[in-house]
Amino acid sequence: MATLEELEAQVEELRSRLDATESVHAIQNLKSRYASRVDARFSRGRLVAPERLAEVADEIAALFTEDGVWDAGPALGIATGRGEIAARMREPTLVFSWHYFLKPDIRVDGDRARARWDILSPCTTQDGTPHWMTGFEEDEYRRVDGEWLHARMKLTSVFMAPHRTGWEKIWF
Repeated sequence: MATLEELEAQVEELRSRLDATESVHAIQNLKSRYASRVDARFSRGRLVAPERLAEVADEIAALFTEDGVWDAGPALGIATGRGEIAARMREPTLVFSWHYFLKPDIRVDGDRARARWDILSPCTTQDGTPHWMTGFEEDEYRRVDGEWLHARMKLTSVFMAPHRTGWEKIWF
């Protein structure tokens, strides 16, 4: 028969495992909300109305910690803090996008977590050219007042290929 101390240790271990499992699900839901909000900036191949765009930009920024970092590399820039992130989201470089985040590898450590996601995104640039973009995001998360938020999101693009030529010209 297990001692009281052994039972307490088992319960604590189960609580820890349950928390980690629930955290993974919460982070997956957070990433889904992020993708939905980023794509909500567009409707029918155009930017939504400025008032709606500002609302969506604020919703995106709220998915980050106060000091969160949105880093999309040299082509798209870096924004630090909710104010800068919202401002950046109000200035899309595309007229359409649809984000698919795939193959999540999420590692939870208490109130912090890291993840790597592959991304596939059909998108249309300002000149009207449709593209397929692929790459990966490396994210850091923090739990703040019980809620998981992005602390840092870093996008690395692997390629952006015009739709009209397909992938036959892409070599790795």
